Amino acid sequence: MPSEKCPISGSKQNIPRHIIDKAVNNIDQSKKINLIWLEAQTCSGNIISLLNAEDPDVIFLLRKMVNMTYNNSLMAEEGERAFDKFLETLNTEFILVVEGAVSTRDNGLYNVIARHEGKPITGMDAVAMAGKAAKYVIAVGSCASYGGPSSARPNPSESKSVYDFLGSEVIRVPGCPSNPQWVIGTIAHILTEGKPELDKENRPVLFYGVTVHDLCQRRSFFDRGIFAKKLGEPECMFKLGCRGPITKTNCPIRRWNNSTNWPIGDNTPCIGCARNGFPDSMEPFVRY
Repeated sequence: MPSEKCPISGSKQNIPRHIIDKAVNNIDQSKKINLIWLEAQTCSGNIISLLNAEDPDVIFLLRKMVNMTYNNSLMAEEGERAFDKFLETLNTEFILVVEGAVSTRDNGLYNVIARHEGKPITGMDAVAMAGKAAKYVIAVGSCASYGGPSSARPNPSESKSVYDFLGSEVIRVPGCPSNPQWVIGTIAHILTEGKPELDKENRPVLFYGVTVHDLCQRRSFFDRGIFAKKLGEPECMFKLGCRGPITKTNCPIRRWNNSTNWPIGDNTPCIGCARNGFPDSMEPFVRY
């Protein structure tokens, strides 16, 4: 008998493509919404991940979907002229994307993103200014969503998630880094249908509705009680500490680098990087 596809995983795989296609066809190019992408207390892994986006790629996102007025890494302007663009955008309708946690110690001086009129502008300053004015706030990556590695013990910079800092609604798109399809898909949904359905942690159900374990290519080994005893073996890595059963993302079908690879596909357990509490409560990442 031919194998049947799981209806849940099938719908989760097809709906995001449908949403992006709808955005492609329906966006009024003359009324593209502005977008500020702030890199706060971050390694900048999420903007790098975005640059690897395919179908649609980041060029399509920037030319056809949004008008990115400010980004620490990508914009052509420098110095005060760059931050002037940020300030100008605050008086328009815009989406705020934040990657990285918000460093709050000493008024945020451990994360200075710009200088304007002789004064340092911290990530905390910028998130506070833009967060109040934005139509939507999207926290991309685990640091922005939950604090992540930036707020890991002992957290000397007193970093917080964007939600904990702002205290208002924030759409969380966690991952370390977040998959570019999760990010572009969330933006596409906002542009065409408004805010996507969110779970109790404010994550889009489109991408965080099932666990890694539900979709894992090694799930059949788990169901038969066959487990790897060391890294590199092909069986289920649950007994090596895999956090797939408690981590909600569709990594197994989305993957990275043009859908080429993902952690379990590269013989390493899921470390729960998209979960609240990562990395502290997910350690040790491998156990024997």
